[in-house]
Amino acid sequence: MVNIEFDHSDKVHLALSSPPMKIHLKTYGCQMNERDSEMVGVVLTRHGYALTDRESEADVIVVNTCSVRGKAEDKAIGKLRLLIARKGHPPNRIVGAIGCMVQRMKDDLMRQVPGLHFALGTRRLWTLPSVIDAIRAGQGPLVDVSEDDQRRDWDTHEAGAQSAFINILFGCDRRCTYCIVPDVRGHEWSRPGADILDETRYLIETGVKEITLLGQSVMSYGQSNAAWPPDARSARGFTEPLPRLLEALCGLEGLRRLRFFSGHPSGCTQELARAMAELPPVCEHLHMPLQSGSDRILKLMNRGYTAADYRTAVARLRAAVPRVALTTDVIVGFPTETQEDFELTRALMEEIGFDNSFIFKYNPRPGTPAAEWPDDVPEAEKLRRNHVLLEEQDVWGRRLNERDVGGAVEVLVEGVSKRNPDRFTGRSRTHKSVIFDPVPGVMAGDIVTVHIDRAAPQTLYGTVRATP
Repeated sequence: MVNIEFDHSDKVHLALSSPPMKIHLKTYGCQMNERDSEMVGVVLTRHGYALTDRESEADVIVVNTCSVRGKAEDKAIGKLRLLIARKGHPPNRIVGAIGCMVQRMKDDLMRQVPGLHFALGTRRLWTLPSVIDAIRAGQGPLVDVSEDDQRRDWDTHEAGAQSAFINILFGCDRRCTYCIVPDVRGHEWSRPGADILDETRYLIETGVKEITLLGQSVMSYGQSNAAWPPDARSARGFTEPLPRLLEALCGLEGLRRLRFFSGHPSGCTQELARAMAELPPVCEHLHMPLQSGSDRILKLMNRGYTAADYRTAVARLRAAVPRVALTTDVIVGFPTETQEDFELTRALMEEIGFDNSFIFKYNPRPGTPAAEWPDDVPEAEKLRRNHVLLEEQDVWGRRLNERDVGGAVEVLVEGVSKRNPDRFTGRSRTHKSVIFDPVPGVMAGDIVTVHIDRAAPQTLYGTVRATP
């Protein structure tokens, strides 16, 4: 492994050609990865590189990797191998990897993908321009997964967006037995509230209407370090860091919507529920992973709550925000999961009624405690349980969405639908995808009122009735 120190100035280290070299970013994984890719993309352009959506014309291809599930790693490794095989088109193409998989695999990634030019871990992304310059100068291959976390340029965002992600909490200290995130993202720490406010003000000034606050366990914001001044006053009497941050952000003129995820039942306090109810920009939606409805499995997972605790958290949220939309993650086939355990999960999901669920088959992650246990649920049975929950979620999702038929919802327009170029798409405050016919004068970034005519399990269809 090579750990190289770079000059951190904004100057370009090598004279770039004219026109500038083109870089293509391929991203796998969560919203944190999307935000990382956005950040490094802006930093690269500041260093004289040009971004391209076309992989075929790129001089440099950077794959931002995910390590949460084995399938995500397999995809990234397969993609990198394919790129290396084709790297002569154009000549001297540079191919590199960044992110979580790099942090986990370290030098072994270079052995699995011969010909890879560089690999940067999650805490060295800001060095990417210097690394590319070094490769062009004939150095390498380079691997840097050090924990020197001198973050910079976290306020970088692409211009012209109507919504944006803001990282408020990095790392995770929960140590769920199946999860590799604490190892690849590091210990939990929270950004100062003042920095988050400054970043939000900047985004509002550029036209952003919706902000999503990100954290591996976002409700832990401010608990691992003092992110909010203890003497700062709250008009509503909030004392907890996250509600105080939400209140401050909602006081900024021009912010129309505010979201935060992913959640945890332990963070669903009375104060947070009150903040969601009282602060108009805070959207009526929360993503809160369940993972299992069996107390025995939850304990093995080290999730830190029981099924009853999860029910209590949901009841508290719904008492404050009756129409709050809840989405979740569930793992099937965890080691020793019996049919009885699975039925407990199935029953709890039906009882709660999630608006959408992301169902995953358990996959051992090397280095986690669960990876040392027998993976004893047959793959065919994991697949069966996965399909059962997916089919039932469609039923529950359609049932919940049909409540909106005949009514009107507020929609932030995203633009032309990817599946149907003749229609537009947007998101409701409850994070539902809404499809509607184009209306003259309505464009991406507008907030419109849509009358809902039809509902599907994960999508609403309607007609624009009110425009900006």
